[in-house]
Amino acid sequence: MKIDQFVQIIWALSALFLVILVLLHSPKGDGLGGIGGQAQLFTSSKSAEQTLNRITWTLSIIFIGLTIVLSAGWLSN
Repeated sequence: MKIDQFVQIIWALSALFLVILVLLHSPKGDGLGGIGGQAQLFTSSKSAEQTLNRITWTLSIIFIGLTIVLSAGWLSN
């Protein structure tokens, strides 16, 4: 396996996990749940949200960095 194939696999996995993590985030607004008073029922704790934010930011930086590296062709022989 060449280094560019390995980087492409890491890039694809980071994209997949980034999509999953974005879907796991709790919505910032109450939406229609605020009308009935059920808005606080499904919210996570503050530390879990902070950890989720840190992982999401880290994966997004990795994804963008690898996108630049792969698109520039710096790894191709």
